[in-house]
Amino acid sequence: MGDILHALPAVTALRLAHPQWHIGWAVDPRWQPLLSAFTPHSQPALPARSAAQPLVDRLHFVDTRQWKRRPFSFKTARGIRSLARELRAAHYDAVIDLQGAIRSAIVARMASSPRLIGEAKPREWPASWLFSERIFTRGAHVVEQDVELASAIAGDALSPADPLLPVDPAAEMWCDELLASLSLTAAQPIALIAPGAGWGAKRWPPERYAAVAQGLAARGFRVLVNAGPGEESLAATIAAHSPAVPLTASLPQLVALTRRIAVSIAGDTGPLHLASALGRPVVGIYGPTDPTRNGPFDARARILRSPLSQRDHSRRTAPSPGLLTISPADVLAAASDLLSEQIAS
Repeated sequence: MGDILHALPAVTALRLAHPQWHIGWAVDPRWQPLLSAFTPHSQPALPARSAAQPLVDRLHFVDTRQWKRRPFSFKTARGIRSLARELRAAHYDAVIDLQGAIRSAIVARMASSPRLIGEAKPREWPASWLFSERIFTRGAHVVEQDVELASAIAGDALSPADPLLPVDPAAEMWCDELLASLSLTAAQPIALIAPGAGWGAKRWPPERYAAVAQGLAARGFRVLVNAGPGEESLAATIAAHSPAVPLTASLPQLVALTRRIAVSIAGDTGPLHLASALGRPVVGIYGPTDPTRNGPFDARARILRSPLSQRDHSRRTAPSPGLLTISPADVLAAASDLLSEQIAS
């Protein structure tokens, strides 16, 4: 999810610079709602760009989770062959690998395009062997690096653009009904907390999120807690110790809800990057991952990270020591400062 959201500013910039170009995107079906309000089964081959699919002309679905679970099955082999045929039939003039992984580079190679563009020093270095054009990027943030790769297609001097995300009418209706059920006052702001993370070392304790929820409620906010798959216990703990309301939203619903919030508070996780992509103020609580490379790419953000924290992608289960030096008071102060700045502007 984060990789797609970080790539959106580059692809949006490419679309704005070349509105007539045909742009396709190879994506895991899980993350299709970030690009299109159509479901994989109802996806038109060549839909007209609209609010439901504003950025790309075509999606190619890459079900890597299924392939990984059953790598030697007939269904997996058939799926890979079908994807390769589909990509070749599209006759792409250029393909960009914005993920820098071996897996994404292999998928990109399936298109048999005369140009396969990637970073000279990708995240997984063997991926560079598959590129026909290797770009030395200078930006510190992955968003800047992706823009440099996109600029290489036609020699454009692109700048990151505000991402275009789809509008799903059904999800918008769900969100309107949810907010009506909460009996919000006319001007009551909504704070969205997302306590999950990819692994435990990035996860700030739920008891501390509960203290933040209490502080936000005292300041007049209605606090919602997003529980992704497997995160229900985290949301329940926060709700048990605060006035926060837990909810389980689908990805299209989360997009619709995030458009309406006043602030998002989370660690290095997809919902934080989604809020940033949608231009919402965010407070990021960072530990072992580096926000200068993977943090919110927006001035409407406050990032909290201890000087004790070091970059470490080890999948440890316990919160990193540096993460635990950040207090609920620190988070509330960052949120107040950020929102005061938004009001002043």
